[in-house]
Amino acid sequence: MTATPHVRSLTLVRHGRTAYNARHCFQGQIDIPLDEVGRWQVAQTGAALKKLYVDGQPDGRRQLVVASDLSRAAATAHAFADPLGLDVHLEPRVRERSFGQWEGLELAELERKYPEDYRSWAEFRGGELKYGAEPKAHVGARGVEAINDWAHRAGDDTDLFIFSHGAWIMQTTLTLLGASVAHPDFADMLSMRNAHWARFVPADMPDGTLRWRMVDYNHGPALADTDQWEHPAL
Repeated sequence: MTATPHVRSLTLVRHGRTAYNARHCFQGQIDIPLDEVGRWQVAQTGAALKKLYVDGQPDGRRQLVVASDLSRAAATAHAFADPLGLDVHLEPRVRERSFGQWEGLELAELERKYPEDYRSWAEFRGGELKYGAEPKAHVGARGVEAINDWAHRAGDDTDLFIFSHGAWIMQTTLTLLGASVAHPDFADMLSMRNAHWARFVPADMPDGTLRWRMVDYNHGPALADTDQWEHPAL
């Protein structure tokens, strides 16, 4: 069976910091913009992605940029795409997980108001679902659907960059790798830091399907390993 043409690589990038990140709030699908630190972070990340994965590539190698339609992710995508003269394609399927009634609330406030349900969420037992949060399985399914759609749409000799959100990236990554069943007392994967990325390469299976191999996770610019990442004025 002949494999369908697809991209050469996939990079999932989390947006830069927002005021809600700094306050430890659930953002979900509230459209919160990058804060000043976040705008600085994405400039560093855009330059790092260009240096690592664009500069020096063979002639004819293309980049396709897709982003969540929430402004914090779209702005992060533009920090990478604009200097390269690339379009940013907005995609609702890579929007952050909805957290329902918990969106906009600080974690400390939720822990005070709903101690049992907060503990259930923290232990991956689904306490947030009582408040209208989107099921994780749905997040992963729409994420994988979007990735495979864009991967085949782009064709050969293209690197696909998708700019999204922390919970979306985690659940989509677990689903891509077939590891989406969470343990009740253990986090199988750490949350992606702001303006960090994961990278995958495709593998054609004998039955003609496409699978993904992860080659990197929670990668960031060198500055991300210093205190300056959260405090650029240092």
